[in-house]
Amino acid sequence: MTHTVHCQKLDKEAEGLNKPPYPGELGQRIYDTISQEAWALWLGQQTMFINEYRLSLIDAQAREFLQNEMKKFLWGDEQG
Repeated sequence: MTHTVHCQKLDKEAEGLNKPPYPGELGQRIYDTISQEAWALWLGQQTMFINEYRLSLIDAQAREFLQNEMKKFLWGDEQG
């Protein structure tokens, strides 16, 4: 079953994600406020960061960096 969200990234009503894409409260916030389209844009941006900075996702600092960049990308400068 699909649901519609008011996407905070794109500022429009759009189809939401099928399930939270991330664990915990942050995943629920993404599910509630970010559309499939905006999430796909983030995944492309995330891939660029991983490749450009040669990040290893087993490194806790790399994961923290990506999480902070994801918050900036999806919600602007707000630290949600």
